[in-house]
Amino acid sequence: MKTALNKFLILILFFYGSCTTKNIVNITDLPADVNEVSGTEIAIDSDLIWMVNDSGNKPKLFGLDAKGKIKKELKIDAKNHDWEDLTSDDQGNLYIGDFGNNDSKRKNLTILKIQASSLTSDATVKVERISFSYPDQKKFPPKKKQLYFDCEAFFYFNKNLYLFTKSRVKGDFGKTSVYKIPEEAGNHEAQLLGSFNSCTESHCWITSADISPDKKTMVLLSQKAVLLFTNFEGDDFFNGTIKEFPFEHISQKESICFKDATTLYITDEKAHDTGGNLYEFHFN
Repeated sequence: MKTALNKFLILILFFYGSCTTKNIVNITDLPADVNEVSGTEIAIDSDLIWMVNDSGNKPKLFGLDAKGKIKKELKIDAKNHDWEDLTSDDQGNLYIGDFGNNDSKRKNLTILKIQASSLTSDATVKVERISFSYPDQKKFPPKKKQLYFDCEAFFYFNKNLYLFTKSRVKGDFGKTSVYKIPEEAGNHEAQLLGSFNSCTESHCWITSADISPDKKTMVLLSQKAVLLFTNFEGDDFFNGTIKEFPFEHISQKESICFKDATTLYITDEKAHDTGGNLYEFHFN
């Protein structure tokens, strides 16, 4: 297996396409209960769009229809330390990423697994806890030049969970590292697989990720663009074809998920009288 150093990818080594896009459509304003949405996901055998808010909000999971109406509200038996993304597996179970880590000082990084059968429940929902640590973090917090352990993005793939970090190092904001942990309750040391750097600006922070239903396309979200990865082998996601789809406007975009093979749902937070919307994005 390649080392993390060998897998630190520089853009000039790839075919890196930039595609201007006007194909993002504002579907609806989101209700006030999800104005700080940080994770969005579609689950098998559910006709709802599931969403969570980030830190400072109640530990609730919301199910919305395509018009942005809340149809289901579930109280989760866990604290919202800093919920930052949602994903689902092939059985329709949902996973909440409680791994927001602005100062890279948390030692209680956790992913909360919600059984598919609980999505129709009216009771407080119990969770399984998948706890993890980063193998390359030795200090809590590390020095400012090592603030690489925030995370807002992950997805499920082949019985594992893949986490994409968000850099808070000035001049290196576009760097993201991908880590792998098994989809199993317990405590795990994450496996570092590689890194990718899109640019140096804070607008390049990676805030969400997803993989397509056919597992052939991966997307990363930032405030300024969607990065689309194809033609990779296995879980070597960064070693393939990369295309960038810049947005016409920058907002606090926080979550992304596949609606179907060529359509994405994207949300942004309500901030300074802008955002708080659900979008569709077509990349074909």
